[in-house]
Amino acid sequence: MNPDSPSEIRSLLEGRGLALKKRWGQNFLVNRAARERLLTLLEPAPGDTAWEIGPGLGAMTAALLSAAGAVVAFEVDRGLCRYLEETLGSAPAFTLVPGDFLQTWAPTLSERGQPARVLGNLPYRSASLMIAAMIEGGVRPARMVFTVQKELAERMGSAPGRKSYSSFSVLCQACFRVAGRGDLQPGNFYPAPDVISSVVEMSPLPDAPTGAALLELSRLTRGLFASRRKTIRNNVHEPEVLEALAAEGIDPAERAEQVPPEAFVRLARRVSRAATGS
Repeated sequence: MNPDSPSEIRSLLEGRGLALKKRWGQNFLVNRAARERLLTLLEPAPGDTAWEIGPGLGAMTAALLSAAGAVVAFEVDRGLCRYLEETLGSAPAFTLVPGDFLQTWAPTLSERGQPARVLGNLPYRSASLMIAAMIEGGVRPARMVFTVQKELAERMGSAPGRKSYSSFSVLCQACFRVAGRGDLQPGNFYPAPDVISSVVEMSPLPDAPTGAALLELSRLTRGLFASRRKTIRNNVHEPEVLEALAAEGIDPAERAEQVPPEAFVRLARRVSRAATGS
């Protein structure tokens, strides 16, 4: 099957009685140059374990197997899982994890340890949940490369003061260097989605928050961004947080969208230290 041919993909799916489901964001990347570009950005090495989220029909998976030491592929579609087992299952370095990624990534991390690389053509409806779950769960590969909806990519790398700046922006930028690597028009995919996609590269920051400080960062920012029109003072009800704001020089009369990620990190660290008495 030619992974660049929509007609051959369609024939294969019809022949196996497989119907793509929109809720799973099943849009196969049929541009060979774009796939090669993603692998170049990912920079897999022979000793690496790479995670692939949403391998689909395995076009990227086969290339990953040639470049990395091992590939762990997460696929929710049982019909596609059967196809992947038939075509790639004999490869010793290939492991298929069936089911919803949001339910399977944590047990896989516990069993197999940290991946060195993560690659994913992520479903538009759950991409932010997947990325946030990995960051909050301590997944720290040397490189992650994702294809996501353009609007989500803008949120991930948004600067303070912009409408797209959110708690998700803070989480991503507090733990990773986020870099946009260009757009992919709908015609690069089969079926063609209704939106433009963007490629995002993420590399871990050496001083990123971990443990209690990371949990506190998520809790604080979600609360502070919940009512964007309110000032920080009007969104905060804990005296210890107000004290930490003053200690870090963050003006409670500002809105959360005006505060940069590094200030939120300092705030979360101070609050978590106060909570543990350290």
